[in-house]
Amino acid sequence: MNLDFAQIVPYIPFILEGIWVTLKFVSMSIIAGFILGILLALCKITKVPFLKKLADVYTSIFRGTPLILQLMIIYFAVPQLTGYDIPEFLTAVLAFGLNSAAYVSEIIRAGILAVDKGQTEAAEALGVPYKPMMLNIILPQAIKNILPALMNEFITLTKESAIVSTIGYLDLMRRAQIVGADIYRNFEPLLLAGFIYWVMVYVMTQIGKVVERKLRYSD
Repeated sequence: MNLDFAQIVPYIPFILEGIWVTLKFVSMSIIAGFILGILLALCKITKVPFLKKLADVYTSIFRGTPLILQLMIIYFAVPQLTGYDIPEFLTAVLAFGLNSAAYVSEIIRAGILAVDKGQTEAAEALGVPYKPMMLNIILPQAIKNILPALMNEFITLTKESAIVSTIGYLDLMRRAQIVGADIYRNFEPLLLAGFIYWVMVYVMTQIGKVVERKLRYSD
């Protein structure tokens, strides 16, 4: 086996810097997707037909088309339609955030519907307004039930973040490709990048397990 990791040693700091670059846009995308996902989920269970239909159409579009296509459309369409040269970071956050929201909304909707209807009926009987009821009673219970599914979505988002290298964003994957092109050896830097992705996903998985155990303990 012809492996020579010595050549990539000088490039390791450059590659490792991609961890922060990747996590920065992934964390922003997760926050945006989670907030928008909650709003979409509430629209899906509302009694207002227009909002429900709008949320369903949104979910259908973003779940029914490839993420890389959405990324490319935002990156190339925004400058063409508006004249604004959108940065790679903003493109990545928008594409991943909007895409994640579609999946998160379905997860949260299922979690809300899984909460015992008696909780809602009891809150309504006590005169609790809809917003406080959702924020303080229904959503906390739903989040506990769907935490593993949410963590799986966030982990998937982290792994799929590698496709932002296609628009030139200097994430972990793109840096590994640059190093490979520079030393004319692609396997070693890509193998290192793969190991780093695995470590990030492993850490996220362990954090999810800890949070899940604490939530079960609090019950």
